[in-house]
Amino acid sequence: MLIDSHAHIDLPTFDRDREQVFARARQGGVRVVINIGLDAKSSRASLEMAKQYDDVFTTVGFHPHQASELQDDDLKVLGELAQDDRVVAMGEIGLDFYRNLSSRKSQEEAFKKQLDLAVELGLPVVVHCRQAQQEVFDILSGWVRSTLSVGRLRRGVIHCFSADIELALRYIEIGFYISLAGSVTYPSAGELLEVAREIPLDRLLLETDAPFLAPQAYRGKRNEPSYVALIAEKVAQVRQVPREVVAEAAAKNTISLFRLPIR
Repeated sequence: MLIDSHAHIDLPTFDRDREQVFARARQGGVRVVINIGLDAKSSRASLEMAKQYDDVFTTVGFHPHQASELQDDDLKVLGELAQDDRVVAMGEIGLDFYRNLSSRKSQEEAFKKQLDLAVELGLPVVVHCRQAQQEVFDILSGWVRSTLSVGRLRRGVIHCFSADIELALRYIEIGFYISLAGSVTYPSAGELLEVAREIPLDRLLLETDAPFLAPQAYRGKRNEPSYVALIAEKVAQVRQVPREVVAEAAAKNTISLFRLPIR
């Protein structure tokens, strides 16, 4: 069983063939796709899409690119959307100091507000981090310390992980999962290959981030959920185990983290 733990199939690039994209995923053994919200409008659209497909779940949240647009009313909307049982996490939230499409201050404020909302809602978080490794870790480790008294809170996942094994293990230590995307298949993968080889299998998720970051075999083209099989294959190759071992472990972890109602 394969699960694509992070995709954006609600985006316009899929408008012409969305049904066929999901059909190819099913034919390729992808049991579930988790579609990720980017702002209030996207989160609502993603939820509506998830209601149309039994094998699609969704998250709600403001991406750091849209952080400057986040208002208190938006947090209320996200909270209302999250009452639907198709919503399984708060995300995509975090920091992106590469593009800086929102100011660093607004990104950090939006990140922290949504972390607090996740606790209120009892949801795990899907975290975006680009060129802000230390800042994201500091915020998340502080958040973990401040919520130790909140029962069995599910922490979340570092999406499209792009740092080294040392940081991956530090995240695992504070309760997070690590998600690997198509970038692990690139010739320049470097330290990501060590991450793929060394992290505990019980902390691994797989994702496409479709339509972005297509695996090497399709690089430069639109990514889609069926390609998560290529990511599982690469991780299996690096770990020197059958692909099924990696796929099943990652699927089990995704089901556990997001409490997906499937067996």
